[in-house]
Amino acid sequence: MHSRLLKTFLAVARHRNVTRAAEAVHLAQSSVSDQIQALEAELGTPLFTRSRSGLQLTAAGAALQPYAEEILTLTEEARGAVAMTVGQERGAVSIGALETIAAARLPAWLSRFGQAHPEIALRLSVAGTGDLLRKLEDGEVDVAFCFDNGEFDERFARRGISREPLILIAPAGEPPLPADEGLSMLATRRFVVTEMGCVYRHLFDAAFATAGLAAPKLAAEAGSIGAIARLVAAGTGLGLVPRLAVAETLARGEVIELSWPAPAQAANLAAELVMIWRRRRVQPPALKLLLASASTGLDALRPGGAHPRHAEPILS
Repeated sequence: MHSRLLKTFLAVARHRNVTRAAEAVHLAQSSVSDQIQALEAELGTPLFTRSRSGLQLTAAGAALQPYAEEILTLTEEARGAVAMTVGQERGAVSIGALETIAAARLPAWLSRFGQAHPEIALRLSVAGTGDLLRKLEDGEVDVAFCFDNGEFDERFARRGISREPLILIAPAGEPPLPADEGLSMLATRRFVVTEMGCVYRHLFDAAFATAGLAAPKLAAEAGSIGAIARLVAAGTGLGLVPRLAVAETLARGEVIELSWPAPAQAANLAAELVMIWRRRRVQPPALKLLLASASTGLDALRPGGAHPRHAEPILS
């Protein structure tokens, strides 16, 4: 079984659709169909059946899936082991990150790494947390920078990088919140928030729920922190956003920061930035160098040098 066929098989198994699988593995739809047929001919049994909801794995396909995943993992580990014996540093590392992290946290570190290892090609892709984890699982990225969603997958190692505080922003000229009215007054205001499933949205909802209050009415939902900042600046509503993502907007005076009316709660309004990568017996040389660099190169992101929770050995 050729690893190329197994990679295509796993893409179809995951997407349940030839078109989306073809996009994932960068092949024409006809090539995906041909490769699945070749694999089925080799194994002597169908691997998929069609249903109203898309392609479904047969019993044989379900049996093959974990083996295919393990074979591809071992193939990559074998390449890494051979490369290490001859001291190769060449290669490429694919990095996935949230938009705000890619723009505000990674450039300086990646620039230093690139200068130290010009023979290693760096590829940076921007996506939401769900897409980043899928890309990591599919092997489309080697390491992902996103916020901890509380879920644990033993296939991946993770290391906490920093805790990123969220702040309350308002249009320029907005008066300070009355100090004596607390969170209940804030719950009567309208907010611009991220979409459901985003860690910022979870923290926003939890901030009011833990106080026994219903979440405020929403003026709008947006998939980009930059869009939220612009909507807040235009007077659409208030926003609860990561400080790092709106630092320049604050500096330009387009929005202002208001004090959160529940001081004891304010310290908990933070999301933990983590770095996640796949556990392997042997890491590819280029990725190993990047992970080693991250163990020191990202220390500047930790306020006061504090060590974050959920730390993992960096070369797992």
